This record gives sequence, structure tokens and C-alpha cells, in this order.
Amino acid sequence: MASSMSGPFGNSGPGPLWTGGPAPGQFYNFPGNASIPSNGAAQKTLSPVVMGTSVLAFQFNGGVVIAADMLGSYGSLARFRDCPRLFKVNDSTIIGAAGDYADFQYLTNIIQQHVIDEECLNDGFGYTPKSLHCWLTRVLYNRRSQFNPLWNTYIVVGVEDEKPFLGYVDKIGMAYEAPSLACGFGAYMALPIIRETMEKKPDMNQEEALALIDRCMKLLYYRDARSLNKYQVAVVTKDGVDLRGPIKSQPNWEIAHMIKKKNTGVRMNVVPYDQTVNRV
Repeated sequence: MASSMSGPFGNSGPGPLWTGGPAPGQFYNFPGNASIPSNGAAQKTLSPVVMGTSVLAFQFNGGVVIAADMLGSYGSLARFRDCPRLFKVNDSTIIGAAGDYADFQYLTNIIQQHVIDEECLNDGFGYTPKSLHCWLTRVLYNRRSQFNPLWNTYIVVGVEDEKPFLGYVDKIGMAYEAPSLACGFGAYMALPIIRETMEKKPDMNQEEALALIDRCMKLLYYRDARSLNKYQVAVVTKDGVDLRGPIKSQPNWEIAHMIKKKNTGVRMNVVPYDQTVNRV
């Protein structure tokens, strides 16, 4: 009868074919892998993995609109193309998130459970946009103070007391409110366009707001390598939340063949993103 053998990882089980493998009920510790502690100490996320980019939000006459594309980037690889980053909390509140997608899912599950608990109490109270924004600020600041942040930036929008609300909070708990908000690359490229349009059209209606969102999402698709032309958009009014998508904007690559390298006569080989993603 074969006897139990011991390898460098503890008891390896009976038989020579199991030599060096993990003991039953234990994790396998690869040689030289310092990231897995032998004492079982907790590990913290040192850097995000699957990332989402821009979220755009601004108010119009009668409500708020928010949008985010559906790309999950694994480093520089456009790996996942069906990652919703807008979450409807209730009929007056919706949140969008940029950053680590796993952390967004983790916090979304917690919020969902809180919403269920509030409904079970049946006392007429629930999350409002301001209260959720305040709660997120405390949670993210608490995790930051423990040196274990949730690698996300959140934008909370909604309608409270028939007034639009837009709140921003990042992974270290910095928070503020504004009529127009953006995070990711959209804070540099899309937000100036949104602000300019809001100054020219202070009474922007819902149709104009949706047209502006589509213009900005198309611009980000052209200019941001971590963006996608498939996105979600939500409109929040006093009548409730209207979450739409996925919506696919139609880009125009007719000018691509005219792009040349600066100070050279070499023509660049520009391939539309719609074609490159199918080759991955």
C-alpha cells in the first residue's frame, strides 16, 4: 500500500502521482510567490485590474442625464465589451462608476442589500441622491483611511424635492456637487463641451441633452483608447429613472485615410476600432 508522502508544500497525499501537489483543503503556494502569505494575512488591492473609464452627467431643464460606455479594459487590452457601469438604485437615484470593475460590483451588492433592508422596514423612507452620496463619501473615506481603498470614482445623480442633484466622490473620499460632472478621460475632453453647451442653452430640453451625450460619447470613442462606442444612458426626472441601452453610436472614419505623421510624408495605416476588436 502506498504511504502518504510529504513534499515542499506539506502533506501531498497518497501515491507518487500526488507528490508536490496541494494538501486537501489547502491552497497551493507556488514556489517563490511572495504575494501569497503563508500566515494567512489579509492582502490589499495595490492596483486595479479590469477598468472602466469615463462617466458623464449633467442637468437639463427638468432632470438629469448620465452616461457611461460598456468597455472593461484589462490593461491595454479591450477585453470585456459588455460591462454596464450604471446602476439604478431606486426610482429617484442612479449611480455611475469609473475605475476597478470588481470594486464597483462589490459596492453595488452592498447597496442592493441596503435597499432591500429599507424596503423590508416599509416605513416610507429610502435612499435619496443626497443621502447615498453622503454614504458613499463616508464609505470611501473609511476604506482610504485603512489604506485599502475601493478603486472607483462615483457619480450620483437623481431628483430630490423636484430638484436635480449631481454628486461626485472619488476613492479617497473627496466629494463635491456641480451642475455638470465627469470622470476619467471625459473630465478633460467632454466636460468642457458640456459646460459650453449648458452656458449657450441654459434651458436645454431632454432631446437636446441626449444629443449632447451622444456627441460626447462619440468624441471619447475617437480620442480615448479605453473607450467604446457602445454605452448606457439614463434620464432621471420627477417621473422616475429611464435607463436605456446598450446604445451604439455610429462613428465616421472617412477622414482616417487623410491622417499623416507630422513632418513626414508617410501615410499612417489607420484601422477603425470596429475592425480591430474582432481580431482580439
